[in-house]
Order: sequence, then C-alpha cells, then structure tokens
Amino acid sequence: MPHPFVHVELQTSDVGSAKKFYTDLFHWNLQEEPGMDYTIIKVGEGTGGGMMKNPVPGTPSHWLPYVLVDDIAATLKKAKSLGAKICLEETKIGEHGSIAVFMDPTGASLALWKVGKKI
Repeated sequence: MPHPFVHVELQTSDVGSAKKFYTDLFHWNLQEEPGMDYTIIKVGEGTGGGMMKNPVPGTPSHWLPYVLVDDIAATLKKAKSLGAKICLEETKIGEHGSIAVFMDPTGASLALWKVGKKI
C-alpha cells in the first residue's frame, strides 16, 4: 500500500503518567531516545510509536498518526490545494528523517514522515 501509517505519537501533558498507564495496560516496551525528550514505543509486530510532552501548551493530550511519504514538500502542497491547513512545515529530525503536520478540511490532524539516513 502506498503511504502506510508508520508511526503513532502520543503528545501529552503528563508523559510519566502516560508511560505508566500504557505499560500497565499493554505491556509496551518503552525506550528513551538518547539526546531527546522522547520515548519510543516498541510494540513488536505492527506500527510502533512514541510519546512526548505536548509541544503546544493547553492543547489536550492526543494521538497523532504519521503517514510515510517520499516528498513532504509535494505532499504538503497538494494537501494545501485540497483545503488543508499546514500546522508544521517540513522539519528535519536529525538524521532520522523529516516530519510535517497538517489539518485536513474536516479539522483532523495528520503528520507526514519521510525517512532520512537509515539507522
């Protein structure tokens, strides 16, 4: 399938409580990302994810899915032409890759992921 969901991220006001809740509930393997304030969720099979402190103070905690794309700029341009609002322009995440976030015309947020250097 082109453009699969590849990552799901919890942006929360209380990372510690979220870690405890989801570890107790699902027994997820959580791994701190070195040099970042980010927790990787390793689920074994299926799409993994991450947890981080919500970057927008006052925004309710929420899950944000990521879709794999080859060209973030082109995808954002097309999304905008279809009525999307760009929330985060293409942003490089070290050598891991790049992200961007938009809100579709119905108000739902979706993130894009482009793989960087293979690790």
